Amino acid sequence: MDVPFLDARAVNARYADELKAAAARVIDSGWYILGDELAAFEQEFAAYCGVRHAVGVGNGLDALSLVLRGYKELGALTEGDEVLVPGNTFIASFLAITENRLAPVPVEPDPATFNIDASRVEQCIGPRTRAIMAVHLYGHLANMSALAALARKHGLLLIEDAAQAHGASCAGIRAGAFGDAAGFSFFPAKNLGALGDGGAVVTNDAALAARVRALRNYGSELKYVHPFRGVNSRLDEIQAAMLRVKLRHLDEDIARRRSVARRYRESIRHPDIVLPAVGIEEQHAWHLFVVRSRRRDELQHHLQALGIHSQVHYPVPPHRQLAYAALGELPLPVTEQLHREVLSLPISPTLDDEAVVRVIEGCQAFGDAP
Repeated sequence: MDVPFLDARAVNARYADELKAAAARVIDSGWYILGDELAAFEQEFAAYCGVRHAVGVGNGLDALSLVLRGYKELGALTEGDEVLVPGNTFIASFLAITENRLAPVPVEPDPATFNIDASRVEQCIGPRTRAIMAVHLYGHLANMSALAALARKHGLLLIEDAAQAHGASCAGIRAGAFGDAAGFSFFPAKNLGALGDGGAVVTNDAALAARVRALRNYGSELKYVHPFRGVNSRLDEIQAAMLRVKLRHLDEDIARRRSVARRYRESIRHPDIVLPAVGIEEQHAWHLFVVRSRRRDELQHHLQALGIHSQVHYPVPPHRQLAYAALGELPLPVTEQLHREVLSLPISPTLDDEAVVRVIEGCQAFGDAP
C-alpha cells in the first residue's frame, strides 16, 4: 500500500463528528458571513497566538496583502518602498508585496535552516527599505530575535509570513507574536487547515487590525458606508466553525508531527541526503519535513517506485518565475541551489509508525547507501 504525502481525508476523519456538528450549527443559524463563529474563532486564534487581535480573511495571500495595504493606508509604507523577503519563499510572499506596488528585495537564506539569513539582511537594507518580511518556511521559525533587533535599529516594520507555522514557538512565544503583524493561511494542507480557503491577520496593533477589518469588507466599518476602497476577503462562518474544531486539536497534531520528524532525524543516515537543521525540535511546527539532495530527482523517483509519495516545495524560486522576470538576473546562488535540491517527505498527524519505517528504509536504500 502506498505511503501518501498527505491524506487530508484521514486528517479530517478523526474529527468528523465535531466538524459535522459545527457545520450543522452554522446551517441552522441562518447567518453565514461575519457572524458569531468568525468572532469566536478570531478571539480563540488570537489567544492561541498570544496577540490581541486576529482578523479572518479569505486566504493566506490576502492576509499578507492586507497587512501591507493596511500599513500603506496608515502611512507606514508608501508606493515604491522596499520589503526584504527571503529569495526561496513561495511566490505568495512576493505577490503580496507587488500587489501593493512595493518592491520585493530577495535576501539569500541560511542553507541549514532554509530561513532568511539574518546576517545578510543588514547588507540589503537601503534608503527605501521599510519592512522585513520573515517567512517561517516549512514551520521553522526564522531568527526573530536577530531580525527584531535589525528592525528596531533601522526603524523597519517586521512582518511574519506564518502561512506554514501555526504552533511554531520559541521561548514560549508562538509564531505571529514576534513582529508587528503576521499573515496565516488555512489552506486545507496546513497544520491548521480549513475545509476550503481561509486566512487570518494577527497583530497587537489596534489601528492596523481595525483597518484590515474594514478593508476585508469592501472598505466598510458601517454597512453601506465606505471610507476606504476595500476588497471582499472574509473568512466565512462555515470555515470559521471548522477551524474552531481543529484549533482545539492543533497542539496534539503538532506533537505527532514532531514525533515523526524526530524518528526521521534519528534514523535517516545517507551520504546523499541532508537532513534539516533544527536547534530545538519542540519549537518546530513541522508543516513539512524537507531534506536536500544533489540527486533530488533520482531520490524522488526511487521513493515513488517504492510507493512513497513526496513533493518539491518549490521547484522554481520567485525571482526565476516569468511573473518576476525583471528580478531574474539577481545573483541568488544559495536560493537556486536549494530549489534544485529540496524534497519534502511525508509527514502528517495521521502517518502511522509502519509508514514512517517505510519512508526511513526507502531513504536508506537509495542508490549506493550502505
